[in-house]
Amino acid sequence: MRAATKITILCLMLLAPVSGALGIEKTIKLPDDNAMAQLKPGQGVDVARKDCVACHSTDYIVRQPGRDAPQWQAEVSKMITVYGARISDSDSKLIVNYLVSAYGPKQQGSNRKSEAGKQADGK
Repeated sequence: MRAATKITILCLMLLAPVSGALGIEKTIKLPDDNAMAQLKPGQGVDVARKDCVACHSTDYIVRQPGRDAPQWQAEVSKMITVYGARISDSDSKLIVNYLVSAYGPKQQGSNRKSEAGKQADGK
């Protein structure tokens, strides 16, 4: 390595901690979720949004097949134990209840029926 390159690298290494000490804050603006991936309103939606979106987009929720309570509980438990999601027991229960009420088997069936009706009407 040339001497000038070594000096440049050394200077950058010495200045890097200074930029943090000056209070320079770096932020990342993530794009908004796809409009079709907005979570359905319901009791617990705010907790689900806060805890789930910390790790993944809402697409991962709304595109799931209709699941019952044990299946949603297994998904939430997996997020906690396998992926390290920091979700309290009380929040976990709220999230599962929300997911069942908004994205359970009954809701998926009614969504399919309404979509089929739209297609039959030519909409």
